[in-house]
Amino acid sequence: MKIILENNEAEIVEKKSRFIANIAMVSSEEEALEFIDKIKKKYYDARHNCYAYIIGEEGNKKKCSDDGEPQRSAGMPMMEVLENQGYFDIVAVVTRYFGGTLLGVGGLIRAYQGAVIEALVNTKTGEIRDGFRVQYKFGYDFYGKIKYIADSENIVIEDTVFDEMVTISLIFEKETCERLQKKLVEETDANIEQLLIEKIKYITVDDKWYKEYK
Repeated sequence: MKIILENNEAEIVEKKSRFIANIAMVSSEEEALEFIDKIKKKYYDARHNCYAYIIGEEGNKKKCSDDGEPQRSAGMPMMEVLENQGYFDIVAVVTRYFGGTLLGVGGLIRAYQGAVIEALVNTKTGEIRDGFRVQYKFGYDFYGKIKYIADSENIVIEDTVFDEMVTISLIFEKETCERLQKKLVEETDANIEQLLIEKIKYITVDDKWYKEYK
């Protein structure tokens, strides 16, 4: 599943009609409706402000509107773009300024989808992944070896505290956690103490750790 990490705006023109897409990060249906209302006020003189939103990883809350366009020519096609690309916690509003030429249902579908796609293409996005945060304590002699394993195995070093012993917090991918934990124990001859393990969700950008997802 994917989320956007910033709001964005994009515009396309079809037969002199302007289609202005605004997309935003939202965490609730209330936030989505507030954003839709904000865009409607901004473009109060436009003929149409069509929208689609998806809230929650399971798409618990989702809704779309054609706002006066022919049925299923705007809101639903916009929703299909968001769903097909795997986005959630997102709202998209496409404002149309009529250019004087009718586009037909097919033309409208392509234009509304095209505007949303254009906005998404130029927006920073992240993927949500399942993983584990594991905290260890060990002697200084093993720090170099553990850091080498983390760097070579794509384990994220979230935090390191150097005191009488080293305390390190690591982020493991769900699929590799068990194997890599065993490797750390083997490589340190079991001279490593596990202090904490917890399930987390986190965001990656271009397959690299970005931040924890809460």
